Parts: sequence; C-alpha cells; structure tokens
Amino acid sequence: MFAGTRAQAVNADLRGQMQNIIEFQDVSKSFGSLQVLDDLNMHVVPGEKLALIGPSGSGKTTILRILMTLEDISAGEILLDGEPLWHEMRGGKRVRASEHHLRKMRDGVGMVFQQFNLFPHLTATENIEQPQVLTHRKSKAAAREKAAEMLSVVGLVDKRDHYPHQLSGGQQQRVAIARALAMDPKIMLFDEVTSALDPELVEEVLNVLRKLAEETDTTMLTVTHEMNFARDFADRVLFFEKGKIVEAGSPEDIFTNPKEERTRSFLRKFLTGIN
Repeated sequence: MFAGTRAQAVNADLRGQMQNIIEFQDVSKSFGSLQVLDDLNMHVVPGEKLALIGPSGSGKTTILRILMTLEDISAGEILLDGEPLWHEMRGGKRVRASEHHLRKMRDGVGMVFQQFNLFPHLTATENIEQPQVLTHRKSKAAAREKAAEMLSVVGLVDKRDHYPHQLSGGQQQRVAIARALAMDPKIMLFDEVTSALDPELVEEVLNVLRKLAEETDTTMLTVTHEMNFARDFADRVLFFEKGKIVEAGSPEDIFTNPKEERTRSFLRKFLTGIN
C-alpha cells in the first residue's frame, strides 16, 4: 500500500496506457422521479487521487455509495479492475449481481463516511482489529499488529487504548481512516470526512489525507468542499452538477483557470482570484 513519496500528478501519457481501475459507462441513478446521475461516463486509473467537487445534490456522494454497493444503479455499467460491479455472467447470461458477487467486489473498496461509526464499547485498537478478524478472517495477533501500524500512520499510537468517548472528533475520524486502511483496499473513498468536525479539528484530518496521497499507491476518491485541500490532494478534479461532469482537469486547470462559467461561479464562493 505505501510506496514512498510519489509525484503529485499521474503522468498523462502513463494514464493513457493503464487499464482503468474504475470505469462508469453511461451510468444513471434515480430515486423515484429524482435523477441523481445522468448518463455518467468517468474513469480512474490505478493510484490516481481524484477530488469530486460541486454543489450539494450534484451526485458526488451517490457515486461513492454506488462503488461501495450501498446504492444500486438504474442504468449503465460500472467496471472495477475490468470486472462488472453490478452485473455478472451466470449460465452464459448477463444478470444482476448476486450478493456473493457484490461481497467479492467490495472487498477491495474501503470507505470513510461523514460520521465516524466507531463502536463505543471498543477501544481504538479493537475498532480497527474487529473488521479484519470478522471479514478477512485474520488472527487476533495479526489484526492487532496491523491496527498498531495503521494507528501509527494516522498519528494515534498514544490513543490505542482509548474509547471513542475519550477521543476528539478529529481523532475518531482518524481511527475510522485507520480502520478502513487496515483492510488493505485497492480503492479508498472519502465522503466529506471533515463535515461533522469542529473547524479547529478539520486540518488534522486533512493532513492525514494529504500524507496518504503522498505516501500510498492506493487509488483514492474524495468528495470535499475544502477547495484548498482538493488542490493539494488531487491528481485530477471533477466538477459535478445535476449528475453530470461539467468540467474535469488538473488542480491547476480547475482552480486557476476554469473554462466553464458554472465552475467559475461555484469556485468564487471558496477561492479568491477566480474571475
């Protein structure tokens, strides 16, 4: 997972030569009469760090929830490492994915939510151990060793025996990040992970994500309203509105010289120097 300090951007030529680890093909998603994703086409290459920005309700979180198999799709196809996520071949026919198939596919995906979702009766170490033991059938000793490693990554070794109520919100979110990382996912999804935090605690969590972006080869997608963080974190930025990608490009392109007026008007709320 950890590959040392990397170049900030995935080389564009190399990107063209790599098989996509995530691919959305004409994906739509509706909740009743509300269309959240509208014939969405997007791709992510292995190791890429992608920031999803845009107004609330533009479909960003839905993308993450679909990848985590928490929401189904209404139409289209999604491939993870070239394999269909929501469909499978059975008896020579293409059919909707079984629960067994979905379990196998989401095994390589980790997600950190807005809320920390830690078990209140377990210590930080135990919160990280338990999913490894239950899902990956690791031994208690191996899971504890991995928990210690991940607590070191997020800077919380000294809090290993603390319960959630003994931790600040920022520390709880860092434990949640460590728990997800301990499962060794190929893909990490972060959904507005600082939105539930007091302002003074936001930066400590964002610094952990910046560190992960620099030091890990894990593919990472983050939904965020922290524009300065997105500029630091991302290889590529996608601006969404009404379930479509309005504009995509490097952080330099999007935050310094956005081409679309809708992108510029959105960014004026967050950044100075956008005309």
